[in-house]
Amino acid sequence: MDPSKVNIPPLKDLTIDNITENVNLVNSAGNASPRLRFLLSRLTTHLHDYARETRLSQGEWLEAINFLTATGQICTDVRQEFILLSDIFGLSLLVDSIDHPKPAGSTEGTVLGPFHTHDAEVLENGDVMSHDEGGEKLLAVCTVKDAKGNPIEGVAVDIWETDSTGHYDVQHPGRDRPDGRCILKSDAEGRFFFRGIVPVPYPIPTDGPVGALLVRLGRHPMRPSHMHFMFEKPGWDALTTALYLRGDPYETSECLPLLHLRVP
Repeated sequence: MDPSKVNIPPLKDLTIDNITENVNLVNSAGNASPRLRFLLSRLTTHLHDYARETRLSQGEWLEAINFLTATGQICTDVRQEFILLSDIFGLSLLVDSIDHPKPAGSTEGTVLGPFHTHDAEVLENGDVMSHDEGGEKLLAVCTVKDAKGNPIEGVAVDIWETDSTGHYDVQHPGRDRPDGRCILKSDAEGRFFFRGIVPVPYPIPTDGPVGALLVRLGRHPMRPSHMHFMFEKPGWDALTTALYLRGDPYETSECLPLLHLRVP
């Protein structure tokens, strides 16, 4: 690349105080996207301020890099450790709540989580979504309505839950088909219904970097009993939420800050 054809500002005599300004100038000089310029500028500023405020050492920064490297290395097509990391910091829920604000009286959203897949079977209302013989049988009858109480027909409802041992199907070796998950369509009265099992509490995966971090922080890895729902229909804002069982022993000490958040 011919340096004369690249719009790069001259490098300053860098100091702890002016390096942030210089990096932002370099990153924005040839960046044609206003939104990307803004995002990178604010990210750089906050990262640099964090390093200055905490007097971050090289050893600490290397430990953080190694942690992020290990987080990426454990990811697979059916396991997203970075989503789990985002979840334990509450960032996943914060971003979702900012991006999908809900009017008063509507169902609050939550995050997708690391165990959603795109291979759930499309079932008919009343079909069985969980074939776990060890679970307590459950019949769920639900209705999708708008904010005025009118039923919504033709909503694709993606549902997933753990088995009776607290594991999602993707956590079992040799998984050859989806189970404990399905996609249904709401009928003319907004109803959808299915047969599954009663959700149970379960731990998030503790064999990776995020689990090790929870140990260092003195936090337990348990999630309360819940079932995931994702609602989609053209022309409507998608909703991802979860149903938590009242009285669960971990209801008030969720290891992931994923319960409902209201953004002012």
